Amino acid sequence: MTEVSILFGIEGAKQAQGTAVIIDVFRAFTLEAYLYAFHAENIYAVASVEEALAWKQKDPSVLLCGERDGKICPGFDFGNSPGSIAGKDFSGKTIIHTTTNGVQGIASCEKASEVLTGSLVNAKATADYIRSQNPQLVSLVCMGWKGRQTEEDQLCADYLKALIEGKPFPQLEERALALKGQEGKKFFDPGQQDVFPEADFWMCIKHDLFPFVIQAVKEGSCCHNRKLEV
Repeated sequence: MTEVSILFGIEGAKQAQGTAVIIDVFRAFTLEAYLYAFHAENIYAVASVEEALAWKQKDPSVLLCGERDGKICPGFDFGNSPGSIAGKDFSGKTIIHTTTNGVQGIASCEKASEVLTGSLVNAKATADYIRSQNPQLVSLVCMGWKGRQTEEDQLCADYLKALIEGKPFPQLEERALALKGQEGKKFFDPGQQDVFPEADFWMCIKHDLFPFVIQAVKEGSCCHNRKLEV
């Protein structure tokens, strides 16, 4: 039987063993799922803004997506907002992605035998994939925000754990909507709509939209976050 543990933050990522799922619902790995749904060819996660810009200098065809403190990085094509890419076609495009939390978790995950990204939009596919692999250990890592635990990542971890263990999770919709008054409040702040637009909230709390997982495979100093159909 698979043993599932829930860990938190960078330290949790460092401790993760077996199959690790690095969870960032608001917004890194939700964004990556939508990018693949909008036909992106490849996504590479890098730890630093400088590495992303250097990649763009060598290959101007790549698109840079990323944020620091929620705000789009200077010189980047997109921030970390799913709403900003809605309706766009990324066919054939390679994306270079860097964020404050989620991507750093992947970079810190050294002990795991396999690393997946975690979000609500492909949670069932992720759980189905894990069940098909039947690992002995699964580590669900909630990245939170700057070292602080957050409700949306905890929700995703709880939901994934239930799915992996074959247990019901009837409170999903209620807990997802409750995020509006918790960590999701920033998406409804009129003064932060340029950084945290309301559309992002609704895109991030949708669940089980996509039938694929995103597997993070280290390639040198970056990770190839590649789509695997389930």
